[in-house]
Amino acid sequence: MRNLALIAALLFAPMPAMAETITGVSSVIDGDTLEVRGQRIRLHGIDAPESRQICIRADGTSLRCGQQAALALSDRIGRQQVSCRVRDTDRYGRAIAVCVQDGSDLNEWMVQQGWAVAYRRYSRDYIPAEEDARRSRRNIWSGQFDMPWNWRRAQRGG
Repeated sequence: MRNLALIAALLFAPMPAMAETITGVSSVIDGDTLEVRGQRIRLHGIDAPESRQICIRADGTSLRCGQQAALALSDRIGRQQVSCRVRDTDRYGRAIAVCVQDGSDLNEWMVQQGWAVAYRRYSRDYIPAEEDARRSRRNIWSGQFDMPWNWRRAQRGG
């Protein structure tokens, strides 16, 4: 009887989040967060400037780089479907995923375009894309900016 209960528990246990794929039309929350079918998804391995974050262009003028990052991602996705392969869940309950559209890794695209950085604390997946964007001085790399994690810490006062 105990074996039967164990088998039933295993059969009806929820599948781990890492096996899940979330597919649908997305809304862009910010440069590294989407919402698909009511689920918040944090893009794995990248960190984009925060919505209120300001960067400085090479000519010294300011750029609302966080807002621009979100707009770039929104323009790239349009109203087409994305497919997000969940790898984990963060402390806020968001799925952490690699999202693709038409076979293109959107996480990597954001870093390649210079609208996000490789989030080395969690992954080394996008370091080559970041190095390319930096060398080419694309977008945030064309001027000065605070790394998003440093900017967030400064906003919290510590």
